[in-house]
Amino acid sequence: MADFSRPGSLYGAIDLGARKQALEAQARREAAGPQAAASASVVDVTEETFTTEVIDRSMTVPVVLDLWSPRAPGSAQLSPVLEKVVGDLGGTAVLAKVNVDTSPQIAQALRVQAVPTVLAIFQGQAVTGFQQVLPEQEVRRWLDELMGAVEQFYQANPDARPQTAGEQEAPAGPPADPDIVAAEQAIENGDLDAAAAAYQRLLARSPGDEDAKMGLAGVNLIKRTEAVDPADVQRRLQDPADIDAQLLAADLEMLSGSVDEAFGRVIAVVKRTSGDERDKARRHLLGLFDTLPAEDPSLAKARRALASALF
Repeated sequence: MADFSRPGSLYGAIDLGARKQALEAQARREAAGPQAAASASVVDVTEETFTTEVIDRSMTVPVVLDLWSPRAPGSAQLSPVLEKVVGDLGGTAVLAKVNVDTSPQIAQALRVQAVPTVLAIFQGQAVTGFQQVLPEQEVRRWLDELMGAVEQFYQANPDARPQTAGEQEAPAGPPADPDIVAAEQAIENGDLDAAAAAYQRLLARSPGDEDAKMGLAGVNLIKRTEAVDPADVQRRLQDPADIDAQLLAADLEMLSGSVDEAFGRVIAVVKRTSGDERDKARRHLLGLFDTLPAEDPSLAKARRALASALF
């Protein structure tokens, strides 16, 4: 049975990592409050992405590691607090969330005895942490102490301090299209309608622009699932005739990074339906295709399977 409880990777149109975080922040909007939703500093981590998202990132910015479980009531209390307080730092720290049920090797490697457990990772090392549910004020105090220690480290090691955007040499290349810039900014601000409008303006001028096509498809995917209750979708899947539930389940699988599973689900609907229902499923699948770059290996396989299902 698919797990729809956690958002994961989604290809973006501008910068894959930054846009992925922005879309995840939008998906958390209702649960974590406006301050956390406005932040692009929250990322879900798996065993495959731990090195890149936690270890590598920690070489330039402190990473607050939230080891949680959907089975632990304390996680439901603490995780939104962490999202809020880290989001308030405006990108000077990153919150990395690890579901220990789906990524047990991370918990084992870190010798986690219970959840929730919070660790601060900096320069590739766990430097501090706690293993209990703390009120927001105490979490803020702990985080302030962490950031103070990080600043002391950089004062003692000025060469290790990462360059700011103004200090970095601007890369050569053509300027970004203003509508792409507007769409990216709108996503960062949590305004998906404005982002969709910007992508649509660019596509009206340049129908073949792949960045705009992927961006618009990704925004539409998020918008379709914003108000969806995964538990309700899971319940509705028990009815084979509920085509809409199958399509929503595929959307949620895309957001969780289960691309092949999402494609396979919709292709199965195409195989067993006809007429308007088949056409609806086919068009939905093509929309999911648009969220990926043309060279993605999953696309070629899914296109072949769709052709086989249709003919």
